[in-house]
Amino acid sequence: MTTQGERPAVRGIGLGLAALGRPGYLALGHGDDFRDGATVDDLRVRTHTVLDAAWTAGMRYLDVARSYGLAERFLGEWLAAHPGRRDAVTVGSKWGYTYTADWRVDAEVHEVKDHSAATFERQWHETLEALGGPPDVYLVHSLTRDSPALDDAGLLDRLAALAAGGVTVGFSASGPDQGAVIDRALALTAAGRAPFRAVQATWNVLEPSAGPALARVHDAGWFVVVKEAVANGRLTARGDVAAFRGAADAAGVAPDALALGAVLAQPFADVVLSGLSTVGQLHSNLTARAYSGELPDVAEEPAAYWAARSSLTWT
Repeated sequence: MTTQGERPAVRGIGLGLAALGRPGYLALGHGDDFRDGATVDDLRVRTHTVLDAAWTAGMRYLDVARSYGLAERFLGEWLAAHPGRRDAVTVGSKWGYTYTADWRVDAEVHEVKDHSAATFERQWHETLEALGGPPDVYLVHSLTRDSPALDDAGLLDRLAALAAGGVTVGFSASGPDQGAVIDRALALTAAGRAPFRAVQATWNVLEPSAGPALARVHDAGWFVVVKEAVANGRLTARGDVAAFRGAADAAGVAPDALALGAVLAQPFADVVLSGLSTVGQLHSNLTARAYSGELPDVAEEPAAYWAARSSLTWT
């Protein structure tokens, strides 16, 4: 557990359960990983198996969210089965999206966003119940320029009370305006009008635009978690970026490991999430080492990158 104002001490590769807590996910080839079954019991067993492998490998940051299907519940069950492990891991969760797919991959809508204070109150209690206690880090899920959260004084006061109780409060960011949102939240926090001390944002070699803002908040003492390091599968062996796959071959590493290594080399990155579906992918991810060598310039315009992400199919 951390206390208000502390940056969690955990570093390195963390485990994200976005692709494990529900049968559908927005990543290339995800459905192929679930051909052996995707019932609730199937995914519970798979999630616990991956958590065991991650624990054995030394991964100590675990990331879930209310909208990740039953990810919080699966993690809570695993923690309850191994009570000695809770104090050794840092658990982060997120509120603000509600899972609506009802365990269907072909659902028209998989999650609904609502950053109101009422949703926070409801989901905070749901998180406590699912995890068996408070997370160490609790984030507004996908804070974007059009979110009302930064202008809701009542909500910010409620989040400040949570922070005063020892939870590290922050937000995740998404979309082409990540940097601007992060900078605005930093300014509000510096002015004493917001309680944020953590951020989770997308940074990868295709979409590095948030890097300067992430460096600024990290320098201010915030905890920085990088998500989507493999760009929803685009920077893996399944991906569509031939120049990056070629660079991985030349470096003698798997593309996913090189993508994670590029993030690990960034001074602002405390934790980079491994959003995998299988133990095999976990082992491949864990071969990543900080890589600061030359890489092909494959960066895309942020608007183009996020448009391509939005066009991906849930599988």
